[in-house]
Amino acid sequence: MTATTLLRGPIDAADLVRRWWLRKLGRVVRPLIRRRELRIAVLGSTMVCTALLATLVAPLWLLILGPLVWGVPHLVADLRYMLVRPGYHRRAALAVLAGPPLVYVALGGHLLWGFLAAGLAAAAARASLGRRALGVVLVAALAGSFAALGRTGDVVFAHLHNAIAVLLWWAWRPRTSRLHWLPLALMVAASVFLVSDVALSAVRASGGLQWFGGGMGPEYQVWRLSPGVGPEWALRLVLLFCFAQTIHYGVWLGLLPDEDRDRATPPTYRARWAGLQADMGRPLLWAAIAVAVALALWAARDLMSACHGYFRMARFHGHLELCAAMLLLLEGGSRDLRDGAGANGHV
Repeated sequence: MTATTLLRGPIDAADLVRRWWLRKLGRVVRPLIRRRELRIAVLGSTMVCTALLATLVAPLWLLILGPLVWGVPHLVADLRYMLVRPGYHRRAALAVLAGPPLVYVALGGHLLWGFLAAGLAAAAARASLGRRALGVVLVAALAGSFAALGRTGDVVFAHLHNAIAVLLWWAWRPRTSRLHWLPLALMVAASVFLVSDVALSAVRASGGLQWFGGGMGPEYQVWRLSPGVGPEWALRLVLLFCFAQTIHYGVWLGLLPDEDRDRATPPTYRARWAGLQADMGRPLLWAAIAVAVALALWAARDLMSACHGYFRMARFHGHLELCAAMLLLLEGGSRDLRDGAGANGHV
């Protein structure tokens, strides 16, 4: 029995449940099935509301379990939509120049090497000399700013990289309506709310700051996500990061896949898996599954160490997103990013 055969049962079961729900809901969901932009607006808005509620009720568990559950799948999505779908992986100049610094960061190198990768990606962009020079200067300025901040710069980048995914989703393809403004407006409103006194009082009232595991309580998360910040703002920034990280995962695993498809209607789970295999190849996918399972087993034994292990492994991906954002900016934001790899009829 092959590994693919092992997955066929769960995938077919998921499709069976999907068909049952579609038959039950009938006309209620028909507009969502047919209209991609309406579906994404509803999905994005639901995602924002769910992330906000979870942040208010159990922020610490969300910070702990989010990376362990969604982390590896979102890294696969990162590689798929930042490299494969736009066709960047086929461009030798990008691979030779930007690839080694990103690999070095993934292996534990200083995060400034990731900015070097973004600068080299800007230099290799298919744009005029002036635009490429501007891109290099912009990345150099960012690198200098973060270097001057020391460890705080790493924390600031961790916060800001959550927004990069939202910006990439925003620019992924031309749209025919303004429905995508709704989830974006809700994201902004929720972010403003989470740094308010009301949100902090709500979290304390829910007991969410008392529920955690592996020794990763409020003090630990403040040390990790808002070091050196006064007590008035430290916990607010932790809540904001918790919400933004959840949105970050939702963009990579929900919104961007739907935006990237050539077909307007959502495909079956079997078709999604086939499309994923076609893009990424079976060896990489099974390696990712093995890593995810190993991470879960590690977490069952030592929750904090497993989280730290994931964070070390995932260090490169924020700069990969920065590289893609620079290429999008320099090569023209109005084009459809799906054009680089051709139509994606699966997911």
